[in-house]
Amino acid sequence: MFSRRTDWELTPNRLTQAQHELQAAGREVLDLTVSNPTRADLHYDAQSILQALANPNAMDYDPQPKGFHSAREAVAGYYRIPDDIDPESIVLSTSTSEGYSYVLRLLCNAEDEILVPKPSYPLFEFLADLQDVKLVPYPLLYDHGWQIDFPSLYQAVTSRTRAVVVVHPNNPTGSFVVGEERRALNQFCRENNLALIVDEVFLDYAHDRNLHPTFANNQDVLTFTLSGLSKISGLPQMKLAWIVTSGPYVQVAAALARLDIIADTYLSMNAPIQLAAPLLLQQRHSIQPQLLQRVRTNLDELDGRLAQQQTCRRLEVEGGWYAVLRVPATQSDEDLAIEILRKLAVLVHPGHFYDFPSDGYLIVSLITPPENFRHGIEQILKLLNP
Repeated sequence: MFSRRTDWELTPNRLTQAQHELQAAGREVLDLTVSNPTRADLHYDAQSILQALANPNAMDYDPQPKGFHSAREAVAGYYRIPDDIDPESIVLSTSTSEGYSYVLRLLCNAEDEILVPKPSYPLFEFLADLQDVKLVPYPLLYDHGWQIDFPSLYQAVTSRTRAVVVVHPNNPTGSFVVGEERRALNQFCRENNLALIVDEVFLDYAHDRNLHPTFANNQDVLTFTLSGLSKISGLPQMKLAWIVTSGPYVQVAAALARLDIIADTYLSMNAPIQLAAPLLLQQRHSIQPQLLQRVRTNLDELDGRLAQQQTCRRLEVEGGWYAVLRVPATQSDEDLAIEILRKLAVLVHPGHFYDFPSDGYLIVSLITPPENFRHGIEQILKLLNP
């Protein structure tokens, strides 16, 4: 009765099962995997946000496949290089996940292949399944920082490969695509006639607080840059994201003509959010400093705790909301995360959730409220340093 593309393992994983058991027993779990900024004790300008959603123009139905021009102008302005970002190159969507779906439908026939980084965010597998696309991983290597393994990238290409996905900065490694890597990546795509799909949802969260160049104005190859309000303004509930298309003119024109029809088929954007887009994007000026300070506070706490012991260390991280801990690989990462949960009532993610190549990795969120973070890390390091 159901399609093969939805033939997933639907039973909860062992870590989730253990979490449910603790909740059923009435134990309070300290969550070090916080990803929802609206539940991270931040201060929002709720009055302005809610007032922006009450625009009377929202009572008029004006279907525009790529989204309202005013909203796309606001997105172009966000990039701080408005002369280089044409609002007509922007297609709005309700989420970056929907944006991925549009791009995969645009580029791929059934069973075509997309190259994706490993480790990285686990959502790609479900998105690919739903679009009948095959994911082919390419490794990120760690040596005093993360780098793309270009020899493996070249080996992964086949006649069915259509695009390369880059997460800039990566989730959860926090690594940016630096200058030489960017040049090599463009060269690789040119040589193999591939599109580049760049996920920049964490671009504004560089830990050194410097601006890292966006791919939204990348002209070397056909490029689709995805981002949205979820991370930029800490507003995942407002459901506004976008695709910026750049590259050689002929390819961009052809891509946008097709994306226009894809977007017109769904017309997923709603009027109140689009009309509020300029104000919602402005909220980043209040939210991002809070989040960056939270990340810095928790990183300092983590580094201070790690300096007092010998067993664990953290890997270098340049941006984003997460830290990767290198821990003794005495058992599987999932078993260790379950042990931490059951003994300490502290929730962390095992590395295998993000396709780390071996055991010995735990992932923690750096936007966790500081008191919770301090207590959770203290307990974990005591357990791992008997």
